[in-house]
Amino acid sequence: MIGYLRGVIIKKQPPLLLLDVQGVGYEIEAPMTTFYALPEVKNEVEIYTHLIIRDDAHLLFGFATENERHMFRTLIKVNGVGAKMGLTILSGMEANEFASCVKNNDIDRLVKLPGVGKKTAERLIVEMKDRLEGFGDSSVTTQSSNTKTINTDPVNEAVSALIGLGYKPQEASKFVLAVANDDMTSEELIREALKNSVKK
Repeated sequence: MIGYLRGVIIKKQPPLLLLDVQGVGYEIEAPMTTFYALPEVKNEVEIYTHLIIRDDAHLLFGFATENERHMFRTLIKVNGVGAKMGLTILSGMEANEFASCVKNNDIDRLVKLPGVGKKTAERLIVEMKDRLEGFGDSSVTTQSSNTKTINTDPVNEAVSALIGLGYKPQEASKFVLAVANDDMTSEELIREALKNSVKK
């Protein structure tokens, strides 16, 4: 099991990250909460990882904190929740925020995440409440929101990232265009679009 990597960021294109670890390039899928915390391309970073081995692929998922990885591992144990939905949930809200929704039976917030219907939200609450005892009682881990990425077309990249996270193309465009301003990076656009998509 690969549990941790330290290397240089070669490419950032949400939800994919390419990390050079002593000459070996690891392709890692990560939630947007992790992307917000990443430094610029060509900088070194430490990532906590989770490896999933399937018949047709080895999939590596990366997280900025152990807290986030623990939440992902807890999520994918829930019946009907796969790795893709786990990433989508952690992209729409931070791990501690999700834990709070589960503890408070906040189905309304959960169903606003793409791919999470009422039945899935109810299942998440029922199956995860006991598993999240004590989770998120401490303050939310502070993550950098000053990451800047040079992109040729931030709006298109932001829309593509949301589609990759499970949003329909029309929804992705609507959410991104609703928050788009000049000089915003794709990561800033994604952050604001996701924030707005799960607002009450």
